[in-house]
Amino acid sequence: MGYRCFNKLLLVFGLSALTVYAAGQERSHYQYWLDLAAADQIYADRAIDVGRKQAFLEFLGEGSVIFRDGPLDALAFYSSPNYSPNDLTWEAHYIDVSRAGDLGLSAGPMTIVSPDADEGSDFFGHLISIWKKQDGEWKLAADMAVLIPGFLSLGVEPAFADTQPIFEETAHPVMAQVETNTMQRLVEADNTFGRSINIRGGERALLRYGMENIRVYLPGMGPAVGADVASSVYGAFLDSELETITPVNVNHMGGYLSESKEMGFTYGVMSTNPEEVQQGFRGNYLRLWRLSSSNEWRIAVEVLDPIGN
Repeated sequence: MGYRCFNKLLLVFGLSALTVYAAGQERSHYQYWLDLAAADQIYADRAIDVGRKQAFLEFLGEGSVIFRDGPLDALAFYSSPNYSPNDLTWEAHYIDVSRAGDLGLSAGPMTIVSPDADEGSDFFGHLISIWKKQDGEWKLAADMAVLIPGFLSLGVEPAFADTQPIFEETAHPVMAQVETNTMQRLVEADNTFGRSINIRGGERALLRYGMENIRVYLPGMGPAVGADVASSVYGAFLDSELETITPVNVNHMGGYLSESKEMGFTYGVMSTNPEEVQQGFRGNYLRLWRLSSSNEWRIAVEVLDPIGN
């Protein structure tokens, strides 16, 4: 066999190996996505079978949070003998997961069944859940519900194709694994976004720090998908809530960085009067972040729910 022919064979073999590797990586990500979709469906089914409280206690992970007047310890909240929740049903319409398969998000329509037997007394909205792997199992790390007026159908299913655009915006694995890519850097991005709202306003801040395929969940409306639509409704929502030009304070209170370091989540409270709970704007926030191909942390999913709504 000639030298040039041998080199061509090596090139073909190398390209084939890369193709197999890439396909294997894609299948792994898809498998993680399927695993999380299955866990979310089992969780939803358990809530119907054994009730919301028992299902939550089965799926809540260590350190999980729930949002009321700020983040609370979810296990303590649901374990309280005085807590008697309404029934809750939901289905996922969107799922995202990290390359490491240790962090993910599910979101979809929900119905809160009112104990009142009167027709039209149920509540509707979207449930956004953050999941973490603990001891090899998917466990809830945080969730937030945003209510909307009117009825939402639960006849939805998540599709892996809906996640692909955001995944394609994400940094290469080599870029994500640099030593400087730490949880502290993600916290700094969280705080920077808050400061940017005060400088640029909500719309321009989200355009600057959101992914092109960002999803925004706000009370009173369906999910806004895509940078232009999401930033527009986010800016309008903040304008209506703040009423006047008032500095917004971001109190980052927790989060997690995936082992693959291209996905993380943060949560906390945004407020105009952090010292005065009863005055001004206060809202819980939950953010899913992805490290972009430009090596910047950008928001993939933003959830904001004013306290007291």
